[in-house]
Amino acid sequence: MSNKKKIAVFLSGLDEEYQNQITQGIHEFAAAHNIDVLHFIAFGGILNNGSYDTGEYNIFRLPNLQELDGVILLTNTIDSPETVREIISQVRASGVPAVSVDADYQDFFSICVDNHSAMAQIVRHFTNEHGLRRINYVSGPDDNPDSIARLAAYKQVLEEHNIPIEEARIYHGTFQRRDGRTAVDVFLRSDLPMPEAIVCANDTMAVSVIGALNARGIRVPGDIMVSGFDNTYNARNYAPEISSVARPLGQCGALACQLLYNAWHGVPQTRVHKLEMQPRFTESCGCGAHYCDTIRDFKKHNYQIQEDFNVDISLLSRMACSLVECANYEEYIEALKEFVLETNCEEFYLCLCENWLGHALPATQAEPDPSTADACLIHGYTQRMLVPLSYYEGKFRCHEDFHVDQMLPALYRQVDHMRCFYFVPLHFREHCLGYYAICNTAFPMRSSLFHSWSLNLSNSMENIRRIIYLDHAVQELDKLYATDPLSGIANRNGFRRQTEPVFARCIAEKHPVMVMFIDMDGLKMINDTYGHKSGDIAIRSMATILHECCTNGEICCRFGGDEFIVFAANYTQQDADRMTDSIQKKLEDYNRATSMPFALHASSGYHIAVPTPDKSLFAMVTLADTIMYAEKRKKRHSKYLKSSSSIRQDAESN
Repeated sequence: MSNKKKIAVFLSGLDEEYQNQITQGIHEFAAAHNIDVLHFIAFGGILNNGSYDTGEYNIFRLPNLQELDGVILLTNTIDSPETVREIISQVRASGVPAVSVDADYQDFFSICVDNHSAMAQIVRHFTNEHGLRRINYVSGPDDNPDSIARLAAYKQVLEEHNIPIEEARIYHGTFQRRDGRTAVDVFLRSDLPMPEAIVCANDTMAVSVIGALNARGIRVPGDIMVSGFDNTYNARNYAPEISSVARPLGQCGALACQLLYNAWHGVPQTRVHKLEMQPRFTESCGCGAHYCDTIRDFKKHNYQIQEDFNVDISLLSRMACSLVECANYEEYIEALKEFVLETNCEEFYLCLCENWLGHALPATQAEPDPSTADACLIHGYTQRMLVPLSYYEGKFRCHEDFHVDQMLPALYRQVDHMRCFYFVPLHFREHCLGYYAICNTAFPMRSSLFHSWSLNLSNSMENIRRIIYLDHAVQELDKLYATDPLSGIANRNGFRRQTEPVFARCIAEKHPVMVMFIDMDGLKMINDTYGHKSGDIAIRSMATILHECCTNGEICCRFGGDEFIVFAANYTQQDADRMTDSIQKKLEDYNRATSMPFALHASSGYHIAVPTPDKSLFAMVTLADTIMYAEKRKKRHSKYLKSSSSIRQDAESN
């Protein structure tokens, strides 16, 4: 097992600049100290779908913290309070040193910024420097600590200037892009006078606010001033450049690693660390450009972004088309290999729940069947995980299943350099399929389409699951069509399907065919005397005997009721007599061995002929039936019931 330290990072939305820059800081420190980093990533709160978010957040139940050396938490990126509580409880119970970024939890190290002070400076800039009084606000989630502090600062500054706090001027969002557009719609429909400024709790919403205002012919900053928070790349390079607050995000990530490193080595340190933030007043509030790359650098950077985007779009399109065309599981796994290689990863593992095929199709079963609850896995993962596809050391390999506590089958391989893993959930709605892990590739951090790539993988896995599931359903229906449900051998449909090609070949090659008709003796008497359950036992026993006798290519079926047929090609009269004797011998053995109160007997008759095109198989069945009935008329039906003394003898012998 490797002695390298391993850090787990919990976060949602890696494609946002806030998460991305903090993670880059983590990577720089980890690379310098040869520490492995395991990111457990969700993309929750993006599609506005609660079932989807449940499936995403399940990934946070995967980490086995007893196998890890430290945890970095970005819980303010996770918009599910219940999920956050579960994560905090899990980390506390593990006793592993943990660092929380922008959220303070007892017993954990904390890195934070003074959100209140920074937001207060932004709002005071509008009131003091620009003399504004109608200032609207777009907030983040009501239960997010950063969002709470920033909203409180907005309200405090308004109170300082005796500006009424009007709830209609506050929109409560989720830090998502859509919130900016929605907030503008709400503000413009309000009966209040138009705002002079809109202060946003992050840059993502600020960019969306400006876009929505421009779409309505409202100029920024000419008609309404706008500000954001975080000073992201998009905000700095937007037109107009957005007034914001610069946060040392990379420094946060590096410091989080440093705190864990110090804890491992017993270095004394304070629990809470607060970093400074700097407001930047630029074009969106009319204060002029502040951020100045050279035009050459700007064009080069934007060209690279567009080039990467075009490459990734092509990858996604080809991946979607290729995987959806796969007709079976084997084709799917083979096709997926191409797209794994295109991520330029060092390692890749597709890990599926042991029962990933088992959950009911939503279209056919709205509510899970309680008797198969384990087949509808929603919370956590199965103890055994399957690995149909793994890639490392430049080769695709076969892996046996592994216990989920290992997280990955090859996690503890001795590797000299830093390994950077990204664990991403695979699910359909809330139903868990498994997860995948990708290692040492720039793709998750570089591409804004990494989430779409993961979504492609989840949806295509569900598609192939449905294909397998439906194929199985078709097979079961076909089995019902061709198999007698009581006896378990072929019914008339199955008999016809199995015998028709053999019968046609015998016609063409002029080979003889034998058809034997078997009729159980006294089944009505068994049913009337002992009930239909006993009659069913008799029918099943008869079918078993015929199946055991048909060992040389013969085909048997339950023709209906108590009637059975045996079909064989290239049979002589001697072969047919041997078959008759074999059936009668097994009937006698059954009657001696069973403790049932009835004896099992049958009459049979056979017909052998070289078939001709003008003679059907069922014409031969009719002839065999006639011969059988001649045999049956010779028998006395009273002997089909056992005497009480023979029943006792059978019971004693058994």
